[in-house]
Amino acid sequence: MKVLYVAGREASYSRTRIVAEALRRRGHEVVLRTPPDRRFRHYPRLLLQTLWNAPRCDIVLVGFYGQLLVPFIRLLTWKPIVFDMYITTYDTMVFDRRKARAGTLKARIYGFSDWLSYKAASISILDTDHVIAHFGRLFRVDTGKLRRLFLAVDDSVIHPRQVERETGDLLVHFHGEYTPFHGVRHILRAAKLLEDEGIRFQIVGKGITYEEDMALARELDLGNVVFHDPVPYDELANFMARADICLGIFGDNDRAGLVMTNKVIEAIGMAKPLITEHNQPVQELLKHAESAYLVEPANPEALADAVRTLARDPKLRGEIAANGYAIFQRYCTIEKLGEGLDGIFAEVVPKKAPN
Repeated sequence: MKVLYVAGREASYSRTRIVAEALRRRGHEVVLRTPPDRRFRHYPRLLLQTLWNAPRCDIVLVGFYGQLLVPFIRLLTWKPIVFDMYITTYDTMVFDRRKARAGTLKARIYGFSDWLSYKAASISILDTDHVIAHFGRLFRVDTGKLRRLFLAVDDSVIHPRQVERETGDLLVHFHGEYTPFHGVRHILRAAKLLEDEGIRFQIVGKGITYEEDMALARELDLGNVVFHDPVPYDELANFMARADICLGIFGDNDRAGLVMTNKVIEAIGMAKPLITEHNQPVQELLKHAESAYLVEPANPEALADAVRTLARDPKLRGEIAANGYAIFQRYCTIEKLGEGLDGIFAEVVPKKAPN
């Protein structure tokens, strides 16, 4: 097919880049239209490009962040629209970033953007059945227009490799944008509990809770945690390769119960034993003590105990890493994402009659 892929984030953004590559690997011709950066000021130009290109394409795929694009694109074309929703505005802004309280006008506006984009699209994509069911309850809609596709990451970068280690201490890795649901403060408190046990932590990134987490690190006077600024994606893979254990999320807000997150998929894609909080989305893909080690959210003691358990049991670490990597290959590669998108496209694009 000829696919018009309109994304609200730039071409270098991980989700935009991975989806485009998945489509090309499946043999589709991709007409990619993206903004130069994340600012909404570029959206009118994207809509003009859609108006020009849609008539010559078989389908329009709208990528993240597309809630503000999909309704207008529906007004511009009657071609099938598949919306890679990825995450909802409401859950992010109300449950995680606390930009509005549930029930307020502002929260309703956030929710309306999700609902309207869902109504305008032929099919929308979310990453787990749990989130699909949550969407249906939250907006009181039939979930028949929603499809599950597990998160995928760039397996040309995220794959097992050997890199030189700096010390013989056990190394625990975390990376992220310090979003509230990440629960970095719980990682820091767990690190303090393990300070005298030959276990080091490396934390890569910056973001929303960075300043308050740095204040906590100073208060705890941590001697076994090294903080790094954000690094390019290929270098991030090397950071993960040096680690013995990778961490997922540990927050206790409502958003934390609704997400899988890229860092979970990246950890299993690197064939690293993963520790993350148990929630329903993660448990659709991974099983405790088999393909991941799952702990209670917002519980530094439980996290420290999990690190301690894996530190003392290299065999269990190896089994969890191997099983997690097998699941990654089965569900979370670019190839698997492409297969899933093809299946969805087949539902909405009329089959062409043979010549």
